Amino acid sequence: MIDEKNLIEGRTGKWEVILGLEVHAQVISHSKLFSGAATNFGAEPNTQVSLVDAGFPGMLPVINQVCIEQAVKTGLGLNAQINLRSVFDRKNYFYADLPNGYQISQFTQPIVGQGTIVLDLAEGHREVGITRLHLEQDAGKSLHDQHPTKTYVDLNRAGVALMEIVSEPDMRSSEEAAAYLKKLRSILRYLGTCDGNMDEGSMRCDVNVSVRKPGDPLGTRCEIKNVNSIRYVAQAIEYEARRQIEVIEEGGTIRQETRLWDPGKGVTRSMRSKEHAHDYRYFPDPDLLPLNLDAKWVESLKAGLPELPDAKRRRFTEKLGLSDYDAGVLVAEKESADFYEEAAKGRDAKLVANWLTSELFGKLNAAGKSIAESPVSAKALGELVGLISDNTISGRIAKDVFTEMFETGKSAGQIVEEKGLRQVLDTGAIDAEIDRIMAANADKVAEYRGGKDKLFGFFVGQVMRAMGGKANPAMLNERLKAKLAG
Repeated sequence: MIDEKNLIEGRTGKWEVILGLEVHAQVISHSKLFSGAATNFGAEPNTQVSLVDAGFPGMLPVINQVCIEQAVKTGLGLNAQINLRSVFDRKNYFYADLPNGYQISQFTQPIVGQGTIVLDLAEGHREVGITRLHLEQDAGKSLHDQHPTKTYVDLNRAGVALMEIVSEPDMRSSEEAAAYLKKLRSILRYLGTCDGNMDEGSMRCDVNVSVRKPGDPLGTRCEIKNVNSIRYVAQAIEYEARRQIEVIEEGGTIRQETRLWDPGKGVTRSMRSKEHAHDYRYFPDPDLLPLNLDAKWVESLKAGLPELPDAKRRRFTEKLGLSDYDAGVLVAEKESADFYEEAAKGRDAKLVANWLTSELFGKLNAAGKSIAESPVSAKALGELVGLISDNTISGRIAKDVFTEMFETGKSAGQIVEEKGLRQVLDTGAIDAEIDRIMAANADKVAEYRGGKDKLFGFFVGQVMRAMGGKANPAMLNERLKAKLAG
């Protein structure tokens, strides 16, 4: 079914954008896919290279079981078919940072088959299909800006294990593509199989874009290679879709090609014509036997999976009573969900969620900090909410307390005691202050009793100001109404 809001208006009518993503996710492992070389980010160039990675003759690949385990766990997290038999192939092409002259990848028999991801969209949830996940080696890195006439090659990344996760062409807008990447990254981080740090290159995205008139067959697609941020993915899609529409409407045709995203100019640029599978001359790697997995081992991995974002979201809404929106915000990052659960232990779950998503997230964003860098711990936030729930302090006073907690790292209880901020629950003290304010504003009392109901807020403000904001709001409202009624 075509969603009208996703259609793009061109000169000749409305166009539909068809999107499929290929995500390269670096496997979290201490060593590479077929060698014992380290995988640490930021190491000095060519300091994490084995003889296998460098393509020395006679060096044979030895498979890393941890990488296999991480791929299977990812497949399970994507609700995908785990193929108990898979094959590693040689993908042949020449490039300076590919020492062997081929990449060990998987072609016809990948380790993971079809699966699904549920997108969290403003209008609700919907599924995007996963075509496959296969394991492959990363290539090295060519450095073109180190010398005016030379290119240097760093092989630290050569041989690092990648999971290539290929979606079905099920997305229809840049917003859906962004939601897909956010959800996929969240799942990978929950599983601990990829850190998802696009700025470090450990998660990279190729975007396949085509356009068509609604109901027409699929158009010719262009692939935008190695886009390294979700924001750039969205921008590249918007530009490329418009470009293709303009080409077609001006009587041209779309060439199937690979393009690059230029973030500085905000455009895609042609890189090369799109390769086909036969260009790479795939064949099974003769140095690696087919990979055969034990079904019981796969089941044991499945049994050990952590609670994933969708399941956690359901639990937060069904068991803790959170709104779907708040639950979605909290589970988007594992660190936020863990922080929330610790803060909410024995507390008002909804109130904790409100304070976390509005007050704490707001201050962290303003300070440019992550939840891991929060000066207010989960336990400290829970304590603050506890003081609100048991009427020790009011919600208004709590905001001042929270600001000081964020700035000083002090606990809520310490600040409340040091500044004498405990809420006044003594009806006698509240009555006395109400009587004083009414006596000083007899004219306004008369106006209120004459029908000016809006003056009630004036009296509340005056009493609160006189009591330093410490009067219990519910008690103040009740006593004030009774006295004003005469």
